[in-house]
Amino acid sequence: MTEKMYTLAKKADTDFLYIRVLFFICGKSKKNFLINVTLNMTKNIIHIFLYFVTLRVKIKKIMGNTTLKKIGVLTSGGDAPGMNAAIRAVVRTAHFHKIECVGIRGGYTGLIEGNVTKMGPRSVSNIINLGGTILRSARSAEFRTPEGRKKAYEQCVAHGIDALVCIGGDGTFTGALKFSEEFGIKVIGVPGTIDNDIYGTDFTIGYDTALNTAIDAIDKIRDTATSHSRVFFVEVMGRDAGFIALNSGIASGALDILIPEQKDGLEELFETFEKAQKRGKTSSIIIVAEGEQLASTYDLAKKTKEKFPDYDIRVSILGHIQRGGAPSCADRVLASRLGFGAVIGLMKGLTNVMAGIRSNDLVFTPIEDAISKHNEINQDLLQISEVLAM
Repeated sequence: MTEKMYTLAKKADTDFLYIRVLFFICGKSKKNFLINVTLNMTKNIIHIFLYFVTLRVKIKKIMGNTTLKKIGVLTSGGDAPGMNAAIRAVVRTAHFHKIECVGIRGGYTGLIEGNVTKMGPRSVSNIINLGGTILRSARSAEFRTPEGRKKAYEQCVAHGIDALVCIGGDGTFTGALKFSEEFGIKVIGVPGTIDNDIYGTDFTIGYDTALNTAIDAIDKIRDTATSHSRVFFVEVMGRDAGFIALNSGIASGALDILIPEQKDGLEELFETFEKAQKRGKTSSIIIVAEGEQLASTYDLAKKTKEKFPDYDIRVSILGHIQRGGAPSCADRVLASRLGFGAVIGLMKGLTNVMAGIRSNDLVFTPIEDAISKHNEINQDLLQISEVLAM
C-alpha cells in the first residue's frame, strides 16, 4: 500500500518538474501545453484519490465496526473444561487489536452487580491448562427479568462495554440474545458445554475432555466388572443429549447404550442380556445417558435384577467428575479458535451470532438457530454400537 502511494506521488512530482522545464522550451505555446499537462496531473490526482477511497472501503469491509473499544467476556451456566482457554483467547486477541477487555465475574449475576475487572495478556497467563473458569459461573434468575437485564445494561454503560462474548450453552445464549435485542449491545456466543448439543458447531468446548474422563472411568470399572463377573450400569452426563453416552459406549466396548435420541424398551435390553449369556459373556457394561427416558439408572438395574436374579449388578453414576479436570489438547485448541473468532466477528460488526467450527472452518451461526436447533446423533454410530456389542 505505502509503496504504491509513494510511486503515484513521485510520478506527480515528476510531472510538475516537466512543466517547469517545458515552459522554457515551448515559449509561445506554453498556454496550450499547460492545459495538456494540467489535465495529466489532474488525472494522476484522481487516481490517487480513487485509490484511497477504494482502500478505505476495503478496510471497513474487513474490520467492520472500528468504533469497538471495550469487550466484556463472561462464562455462564455449567462449567466445561476449556472455558479458561477461551477466556485467554478473547483477552489476548482483543489486546492484539488494541481493544480493551474486561472480565465479568459470576456470569450474568456479575454483570448485574457490576463485578467487572480489567484483563490483559498477563491476567490470563497460565490458565490454558486449568479446568473450570477463572471468571466463575452462575445461573441468574434475576437476569431472566426485564428489571435484571436493565441493571445489566446500566452496568455496561457505566463501564463503557460495547460488546459481550458470552461463553456457555443454550441458556447462556438465550439470555444474550434477549439482552441484545432489548438494549442493542453486540453479543457473540462461544459454545461451552460438555453435552455437545449446540447447533452450529461440530464440537463444543469441554465435550472432548468429558468424553475422555468418562472413558477413563469406564475402563477402570470394566477391570472390576471382569474380575467379579458383574454387570455394571454406568450413568454418564449429557443432559437430554446422548453424545457422551454413545461415543464412550462404543469406545469402551459396552454391551448396550441407552440414549434419549433412541426409543429403548426393557424387552430389547433383556434380549441383549440373553444373547450375551448364550455367547458365554460373564460381565457387561451398560452405558446410560442421564436423560434416558426409559427409566432411571437405578430402576433399570432393579428391573434387570428381577429378570436375571443370578446377576451380580452394580450401578455407578459418574456425575460431576466429567465437568472437571484439565482440558484435553482438542478442547484447548477448539477454545482458542472460538475465542479468537468471537473477537474477530465483533470487529467485523457481527452480533447475535455464535462462533463455531464446521468441517474445521470457523463459522458464525445465528444465536436463534443455535438455541432452537440441536446437533443430530450420527446414525452410523448407532449401527456400529449394535453390531459390535457381543
